[in-house]
Parts: sequence; structure tokens; C-alpha cells
Amino acid sequence: MLLYNVTTIIEDAAADSWLKWVEETHIPNVMASGKFVSYRLLRVLDSPNEGVTYCAQYVVDHMADYLDYQTNFAPALQAEVNDLFENKFVSFRTLMEYIA
Repeated sequence: MLLYNVTTIIEDAAADSWLKWVEETHIPNVMASGKFVSYRLLRVLDSPNEGVTYCAQYVVDHMADYLDYQTNFAPALQAEVNDLFENKFVSFRTLMEYIA
């Protein structure tokens, strides 16, 4: 199993609207891809950055599903967040493998 983590730092002024959009639209669209088996959304409490930091974590069973998501779903979903919150956030993505 793999964990796909998306960390986003969003400006304070846009944080509430971003969070609402992520919960109501973005995460349901990611899960509708059928590639992930579960997700969680976390807020980082001790971030050294300005703004609000969130981590969206998605569990995927197989690398092939992750790669298919990256090819066929991620570009449109990432373009949407860029259109809605342009210049108000930064995100970075990490793929991790479960060990224990």
C-alpha cells in the first residue's frame, strides 16, 4: 500500500473558502477517480509557515492505480485548484510506502 500526501499552505484570508471547497468538491472528485481506498484531511498545528497548512492523504493499494491517477485525473484536478486559488497557496506532493 502507498500513501499519497498533498501538503498545502494556504493564505489566511483564503483558508476558509479553500477548506470548504476541498471538503465539498475536491476530495469527492479525487475519490471518484476510483483509484484510492481511503483518505484523511489534517491540519498542521505546528507549521513554521505563514498561512494555514493542511495535509490531504490518500491511500492507494497499487502503484499502477497511483500512476493512472497521476496521468488521467491529477492534471485536471490540479488545474481547478490553481484556477480557483491562484497565487494564494503552495502545494507539494509526496508518495510514501507503508512499512509497518
